[in-house]
Amino acid sequence: MTFALAVPPAAPDVAVAHFSARLSFQTDVSDVHADLAARTPGLVVVDSRGVAGWAQGHLPGAVHLPTAEIAARAPDLIPAGTAVVTYCWGPGCNGATRAALEFARLGVPVKEMLGGFEYWVREGLPVETETGLTRRPVDELTAPRGTITCDC
Repeated sequence: MTFALAVPPAAPDVAVAHFSARLSFQTDVSDVHADLAARTPGLVVVDSRGVAGWAQGHLPGAVHLPTAEIAARAPDLIPAGTAVVTYCWGPGCNGATRAALEFARLGVPVKEMLGGFEYWVREGLPVETETGLTRRPVDELTAPRGTITCDC
């Protein structure tokens, strides 16, 4: 008996629909970093954590908009016609999901950044703090040393 195939894989057309749908809802830290570095127009990255989390460090170029404030403040902060990527603490937190839901309710195209702030930091990407930009060493369990992309 095989454990991996105890439940057979989905039919290819069903798998295409499933994986395409997942990619329409999610992005990863490497792709967000590339877009922020390129100053990709039409994209706003939103940190949905509270004030203490934002002060601890955040993605350079991100907008601070805690989830509870999205409905009231998003129309003034997010230009019409832009897409939003939300992030929160990390994979153990569903704050980015709640924030993405709020943006979707407002009719804003939105994706959630997998891994959140935790994986941004673990992959050695720049973090903005009150004292400027900082980076931590790359965690070799999340990204190869010496590169900002996972090559996948």
